[in-house]
Amino acid sequence: MGITAIKKVLTVAGSDSSGGAGLQADLKTFQEYGTFGFTAITSIVTMDPDQGWNHAVYPINTELLRQQLKTILSGGPLDAMKTGMLGSVEIIYLLRETIDRHHIQNVVIDPVMVCKGENEVLQPENGVAIRDFLLPRATIVTPNLFEAGQLAGMKSLSTVEDMKEAARIIHGLGAKHVVIKGGKSVKGDKAVDLLFDGSEFTIFEEDKLETSYNHGAGCTFAAAIAAGLAKGMPVRDAVAKAKLFATEGIKHGFAFNSFVGPVWHGAYNKAEQRLNS
Repeated sequence: MGITAIKKVLTVAGSDSSGGAGLQADLKTFQEYGTFGFTAITSIVTMDPDQGWNHAVYPINTELLRQQLKTILSGGPLDAMKTGMLGSVEIIYLLRETIDRHHIQNVVIDPVMVCKGENEVLQPENGVAIRDFLLPRATIVTPNLFEAGQLAGMKSLSTVEDMKEAARIIHGLGAKHVVIKGGKSVKGDKAVDLLFDGSEFTIFEEDKLETSYNHGAGCTFAAAIAAGLAKGMPVRDAVAKAKLFATEGIKHGFAFNSFVGPVWHGAYNKAEQRLNS
């Protein structure tokens, strides 16, 4: 493969010091997809094992993010970009401005609102800014059930019908496609993700996995969609492969310590190699 054939994918996200989620999960996913990943860091997240794995978020200032983006975009057009944890309303404005100025295509917005294991919305005003400024530029937005409820102005979602209602509302906010990550939180024995393109719903199902080693699954799923789009896959195909990629990662997750277990990003390609050998 010549260097010019390698697709370039950017993640604008927080750094997870435990390595399982955030930009670390995104980069590992991009690599497994055979794409070249760039990172623009919005925040650094640490977890204190002496305080019950309490999360602390240290934001990066907007000007430093601007300089990171300037460095990245000096290499020419990107094939896709993904957002994760965004540190401030100012950063969200900057990303909207960057997408417009550079005509970035294949934009995946993962509207991260809480850290896994935490129940408090990090910054409610960021959710509003994501809704107003980034959703209208999203090729696809990938909220989980909680985030979908926040964006749609609904209470907790628990069924596929709830997901469909939320997807209609979120699509009306400007996103071209909406995929709601129901996962194992949806009622029933299947882990369900729902895609809506404005006219048709597509349901992706896998058996629920009885494991707590799923740290980074949502980031990984969204990053896999971005990498798939970068490689020219239609949205539905990109989501279908991302679902399998994330599911395989969860199946082979492992314990990092007594508090958290990440997915393994190499699992999908290892499984493919075994099938083809």
